[in-house]
Amino acid sequence: MAADVALEGSIRELEKRLTAAVDGHPPLTLTPAWWQQRLLDWATNDPFFRINLLRFVDVLPTLRTAGAIADHVRQYFRADGRPGRGAGHGIVETASGLASQSLFRPVLSQVVRRGVFAMAHRFIAGASPQEALPTLRELAGEGVAYTVDLLGEETLSDAEADVYLARYTELIETLAANTETISPHGERWQGVPAVNVSVKLSALCPDLEPAAPDYVSEVTRTRLRPLLRLARRCGAFINFDMEQYRYKDLAHRTFEDLVCEEEFADFRDVGIVVQAYLRDAEEDVQRLRSLARRRGAPFSVRLVKGAYWDEEHIVASQNSWPPPAFLEKHETDESFERCTDALIESWPHLRPAFGTHNPHSVAQAVAKARRAGLPEAEIEFQMLYGMQEGLRQAVAEDGHRTRVYVPIGEVIPGMAYLVRRLLENTSNQAWFNVGVTRDQPVPVGSGPEGRAAGAATRGGREAAQGPSPEGRAGAAFQNASPAPFFDPWTRERMQSALDGARARFGASHPLLIGVQRVEDRPHAELVYPAAPETVIGRVAQATPADVDRAVATAREAFPAWRDTPAGERGDILRRAAEIIEERRFDLAALMVYESAKPWHEADGDVTEAMDYLRYYAAEAERLEEPQFMGHVPGERNEYFYEGRGVTAVIAPWNFPLAIITGMSAGALAGGNAAILKPAAQSPMIAARLVEILREAGVPPEIVQYLPGKGSQIGRALVAHPGVDNIAFTGSSAVGLSIIESAARVQPGQRNVKRVIAEMGGKNAIIIDDDADLDQAISGTVISAFGYAGQKCSACSRLIIVGSAYEGALSRLRNAVESLVVGPPHDPATFVPPVIGADARDRILGYIESARSYAAVLVQGRMPGGGYYVPPTVVTDVPLDSPLACEEVFGPVLAVFRAADFEEALAIAGNSPFALTGGLFSRNPRHVELARRRFRAGNLYINRKVTGAIAGRQPFGGLAMSGVGEKAGGPDYVRQFMAPRTVTENTMRRGFAPEDGA
Repeated sequence: MAADVALEGSIRELEKRLTAAVDGHPPLTLTPAWWQQRLLDWATNDPFFRINLLRFVDVLPTLRTAGAIADHVRQYFRADGRPGRGAGHGIVETASGLASQSLFRPVLSQVVRRGVFAMAHRFIAGASPQEALPTLRELAGEGVAYTVDLLGEETLSDAEADVYLARYTELIETLAANTETISPHGERWQGVPAVNVSVKLSALCPDLEPAAPDYVSEVTRTRLRPLLRLARRCGAFINFDMEQYRYKDLAHRTFEDLVCEEEFADFRDVGIVVQAYLRDAEEDVQRLRSLARRRGAPFSVRLVKGAYWDEEHIVASQNSWPPPAFLEKHETDESFERCTDALIESWPHLRPAFGTHNPHSVAQAVAKARRAGLPEAEIEFQMLYGMQEGLRQAVAEDGHRTRVYVPIGEVIPGMAYLVRRLLENTSNQAWFNVGVTRDQPVPVGSGPEGRAAGAATRGGREAAQGPSPEGRAGAAFQNASPAPFFDPWTRERMQSALDGARARFGASHPLLIGVQRVEDRPHAELVYPAAPETVIGRVAQATPADVDRAVATAREAFPAWRDTPAGERGDILRRAAEIIEERRFDLAALMVYESAKPWHEADGDVTEAMDYLRYYAAEAERLEEPQFMGHVPGERNEYFYEGRGVTAVIAPWNFPLAIITGMSAGALAGGNAAILKPAAQSPMIAARLVEILREAGVPPEIVQYLPGKGSQIGRALVAHPGVDNIAFTGSSAVGLSIIESAARVQPGQRNVKRVIAEMGGKNAIIIDDDADLDQAISGTVISAFGYAGQKCSACSRLIIVGSAYEGALSRLRNAVESLVVGPPHDPATFVPPVIGADARDRILGYIESARSYAAVLVQGRMPGGGYYVPPTVVTDVPLDSPLACEEVFGPVLAVFRAADFEEALAIAGNSPFALTGGLFSRNPRHVELARRRFRAGNLYINRKVTGAIAGRQPFGGLAMSGVGEKAGGPDYVRQFMAPRTVTENTMRRGFAPEDGA
């Protein structure tokens, strides 16, 4: 107990001294640093100004003219319509006013650009290693060392990763050549490498696929090995930076594989970062300690708080994952202290470095290290360049090894880093912005202000989700979570499921008609598209006579299901969703082999199926509640919905579980019987769905299964007089023929057939001239080539505006060349084979034909065997050519150049289809213009155009892209139902109940 009191006293005393040093180190009044601090103060206290400042800083480097800068200033900082008049109101009015006058635009442009670039240089030491040398010399003169980071976010291609490798090589060589002038001297630096460089996984591997740590490690180590060899020759230290949580396991795996290689097993001048804001930070420290012991040589661990807090919580919320980072700042500070304890206990296996700007965090590390008897030279304190110079100087003057994290690079790739620094500097929970009494060691954020700020942040995110339908128990609908393949246990489950699916290859699947399992029919063989010689299953083929039996069975059972309360039907569908969730990996594995869906795509199919079952169950319960119309005395008017009858579900192969589940769930939830006719390419997963629905409690007469090759069974269902609804998803040609056939009344027909048809698209993405190209190219590649472009929502036309054309095209070409094409059971695969030989030949025919009227910019890899088509980009495409107008349904992207945004909108609208559209732009005026004039059923802004989520992005097209309400939206179930009105005269002998009852 006495030791604890003494320790706490030491911490408090040192913290007080360090805090005083910070308070005594303000920037000089009226210097550029002073004005920058005023800007940060305004941003801290004015949320409107803060968010627009960050957005403007992010876009500024891409604005190439004075007019563009002035236009964005006016749009981002206009004072009209903003909430309140915060601290930044004056600068908003002044900037907006000058921007509106053409005379002042050149001057404003120059002032703004210089101002933001000056702010960038507060945190960024230079564009190149040579430019950074004066800063490093200045630090060395103060007795402070450095670690240099090359700015830039994730690479999109092998070419970009190779450029980073060359830049890291140049950086080490330049620093090594100048060690005498840029390295601090003195006893505390004896034996410490003079050159210190921080590297990021995302800079050296363009395919950071969390599901494929083996692949990522292998690719990244090919670029890391020459760096470590160079570091040994030059006496340099290499530190592995940590990035977003989803990449953490990749970084740890790559680091472990590298430092355990025989060549580097005794190399001590390496290190890795641990982020204390992560809930599993202490486990990371213990795992690294075990690694160092097993390896037999120590390495360093840099303990930091973490730089991606906002992003981690947004991503977790979007995916319904538990947040990986602590919600409150004080929790992070407490984790930092626990990790400090673990690091000190792990010495000498782990050599600790503490990265923090909080005097209390520094003080506790110093006091604990001294109590444990660690030599002063064995610990280090690290801080960010441009932040808390007073604290840095105080720590160095106190005799501790101090190092500054110094970023270098061009401003454009450095903007993401700058925005993170501005976020940190303007956060109300940052240590240097919290108004606490500095001589009290109160954990930051632990007071009511900190808790209120965290609650407000979380409340804002929850409110942004909007209202959701509620199930029978009153709980709000929540989307199913995608599988977190960054988690090793999740990967193991998926791999085990794939092994299990292989063991079941060759099984037979009967028809399911009422209670009968009909097996005495010819069977069709299903093959694995990546290895067509492999038969994965055999499926019985229905006949027209089977259609008659199934419809008759459904019609007889329909009234009882229609009259079953929606709550009971909903409970059954929710039970089916639970069964799917329990078997999610088995179902995903089957789709990997049957439909050639890569891991993420297959898992997405499963989660979407669960969402449809739960969402539509809740919607049907909402619709069942009667509405009372026209409240007048003596009359009761009731308006309500009920099922229409028998629904034929004619499904596609590209979303083999999600779409057939959605159409079936909509029909069943609305009180209809459903007969499922899956695509000939994906009948096995449909059989599993029907079995699950029956297991959950749907009567076998209400959900039946009629697979069949060709169009015979589909045509029979469409024409059958006993079918009331037809739900179809597929090509426009087939969809239009269904609409035409359904319009013809057959003998004995009792209902006008209702057709719900989601058809094709020729979807366009516009990249504006101020777009974030990292985001735009990544989003385009995912939209165009994910699942080999075999999605009705996939991007098949790319329109690039003005000055962005050359840069976007160059990055797109390199990205496509680097895409991983291969079998879908390999978790590293991004582009799988297409569904079959006919599809392959048809798509390759489009590409060959395009060579006669356009230019093939790039084709990606194409493995042997399997139904592969190389991802292909074609430029100079005429607007009236087949590639510009027709559905290709494969990994082929046509690129168009637009002189301005108006022309881009015109090109995007030059199609009879209007399913999805996308825009990458940071121009608020263009975003608003696209909202009005880019008329697609689903318009996506600054994100990919695929992957709509039920309840959040209801999906469906305009024009020739479909007829019917949007899937996953509040109107979908209603179209399977018929509205009825019941009017009762409640007046008797001149009196009536007052409430009309």
